[in-house]
Amino acid sequence: MAGKIVAIGACVADTLMTVPHFPKEDTKICALASKTAGGGPAATGLVAAARLGASTAFIGNLSTDSAGAFLLSDFEKYGVDTSLITTLSGHRSFTSVIWLSEESASRTCVFDRGDLPPLSLSEDARRAIGEADLLMVDGNDMDAAVEAAELARESGTTVLYDCGGLYPGVARLLALTDIMIPSEEFALGHTGESSAEAAAEKLFKLYSPRVVVITQGSRGGLIYDGKDILRYPVFSVEVKDSNGSGDVFHGAFAFGLTKGYSYEVCARFSSAVSAIKCMGIGARESVPNFETVKNYLQKHGYFL
Repeated sequence: MAGKIVAIGACVADTLMTVPHFPKEDTKICALASKTAGGGPAATGLVAAARLGASTAFIGNLSTDSAGAFLLSDFEKYGVDTSLITTLSGHRSFTSVIWLSEESASRTCVFDRGDLPPLSLSEDARRAIGEADLLMVDGNDMDAAVEAAELARESGTTVLYDCGGLYPGVARLLALTDIMIPSEEFALGHTGESSAEAAAEKLFKLYSPRVVVITQGSRGGLIYDGKDILRYPVFSVEVKDSNGSGDVFHGAFAFGLTKGYSYEVCARFSSAVSAIKCMGIGARESVPNFETVKNYLQKHGYFL
């Protein structure tokens, strides 16, 4: 059975290499640790929502190679419905190698998109989108994402767009978005504005979403609903792995919407989930459960 939250987007097999510091070019360095983890914006966001307690399903293509087999089992491990995933042989999976610097608590990523064909929505997928409460997209598999967003609009399914990459044709998807959550880089790049506040107002005017939430990393972020600009906090933690923190934020926001939280509460809740995740290694396995987040927020004076 498809979940209340469904997602379409990149699904990536990440190789995480923890290093003491980033090496100079043409040198060698010994890693402190290495591991394989699932990645991809909407895919990881979906896992975060599942970890928090939502019913979820991923719609997409995966390869039958070793990376694809890992990604399929990783979804299953976290309770994500995989019945809407098509596995295809003879293709190369989307993979990446990510260096995590212990010194700077930052990350550098090199990725290979692989050669899987574009997603074509099956009748089961179309039905699942119509029956879902929320559809998450990230701009990958753009044509399928646009088609899914159009179906969502027809059926009353909320569309949440994790706007991270300035992909060709993003305006088509932005025009069908209800919950627009761009990074500051995306917001400034797409609008040409010089401040996040001005970018939020322009995005709202151009595309008429219900809300624009701009993420600003270690500075928290802002919320604009067409009337007021509100800021949400960032929680200070000892960062071990920042990779995927934005993806987790989006998934937590989606979860919060299905719980009926206001946009401000969703943003604060998502900021806490993302902060807790950053204290562990691995974007998916470090996502806390709902009770952990609730207790964390209470310790900081916030109550759900």
